[in-house]
Amino acid sequence: MAKFELVMPKMGESIMEATILGWSKKVGDSVAEDETILEIATDKVDSEIPSPVDGVISEILYNVNDVVPVGTVIAFINTEGEETVSSGSTPVQEAPKVEIPQKQESPSPSSSTSDATPVKTTIQAPSSSTSRFYSPLVKSIARKENIGMAELEQIEGTGSNGRVTKKDIIDYINNRTAAPVKPSQSSNGHSAQNSVVSTPEDKAPASISGDVEIVEMDRMRKLIADHMVMSKQTSPHVTSFVEADVTNMVNWREANKADFAKKHGEKITYTPIFIDAVVKAIKDFPMINISVDGKNLIVKKNINIGMATALPSGNLIVPVIKNADFLNLSGLTKAVNGLASKARSNKLKPEDIQDGSFTITNVGTFGNVMGTPIINQPQVAILATGAIRKKPAVLETEYGDVIAVRQMMYLSLSYDHRVVDGFLGGSFLRKVADYLEAFDPKFEI
Repeated sequence: MAKFELVMPKMGESIMEATILGWSKKVGDSVAEDETILEIATDKVDSEIPSPVDGVISEILYNVNDVVPVGTVIAFINTEGEETVSSGSTPVQEAPKVEIPQKQESPSPSSSTSDATPVKTTIQAPSSSTSRFYSPLVKSIARKENIGMAELEQIEGTGSNGRVTKKDIIDYINNRTAAPVKPSQSSNGHSAQNSVVSTPEDKAPASISGDVEIVEMDRMRKLIADHMVMSKQTSPHVTSFVEADVTNMVNWREANKADFAKKHGEKITYTPIFIDAVVKAIKDFPMINISVDGKNLIVKKNINIGMATALPSGNLIVPVIKNADFLNLSGLTKAVNGLASKARSNKLKPEDIQDGSFTITNVGTFGNVMGTPIINQPQVAILATGAIRKKPAVLETEYGDVIAVRQMMYLSLSYDHRVVDGFLGGSFLRKVADYLEAFDPKFEI
């Protein structure tokens, strides 16, 4: 009898773990290829995971709410043999709890069962007959923001069946002016415990002096921080800068943005123009579009451009435009706008943030003239586009040099000096600027 290992899939290059929200199948159930077998959540997206094979579930190794590293075996599927496997013969193994510790209620008679089927747990407010499902991420945020269950129950959810999403709780926190609801007092004078509780290791150290406020990082920010530190430890970063005259590009957009929106139904920003220039430059210098695997270089034939996008929470996510070299300017515009909208509404799918080969971050959005971005591992380079500003510049004409007001911007490229030397990095960056400067002011939309 063949036994297939179902592993926790990698949901993106920066995702190292995922939380099991619920199992659609239990031990003994038959499953068809591509049939949903469980639902998982990361700090970026929720996703349904299909079965890669036909078979029968023989073992389930992790429970609902367990946080599991990617690549870990989470279940076994028998691909041959008997149709039935006793659900009580293979109990679910308890995995180490990495997430939120919850206060366990005393077991009721109905809870004593041999059925090992994982079920979605609900957290109840003390002395309340209503119940509501909260994802592990929402509970984690609530715990870290000292939001008790009574207060959590008051948050209006916009998700399925009124479920509180990450955006809902973050919006609530941002608009929260009152102090967190305190636990109610029981009849014996002791505080009633909520399901969302703080643990000693989660508490920030007390301030010893000064007028300060200590705010603990949310889970997504911790992951971003770890990823940034890992990137700096992995790659020796070098950053090069160029200044580009983008007057033709700016003038063209100003003259055509209304007609472009009317014809294509999309608002054109500078981002798709930047991506178009990067794609052309990658074709000229394909060794920028690589990653490192030990002593090997993985040269990627697909040009998949990640675009760093700020979320309402203040965190960052990098949706990816796949095969950007096959898209014209209108196609890039639709892709950019679509992914940005999905990111801000928390509707990105796992495939939307996977397989990037090069990343662009627009620091000019915040009025910054330049930046030194950190490489999005395992890529080897990242481009930052600065603010476009009017500046005096020297122009060469047939009548001699003149000073004119031009639209100027800085471009900066951080690259992995293990595999990208100054010649390649500098030449690539200069080529991107050349393509932007050569933008055709008569380009037809």
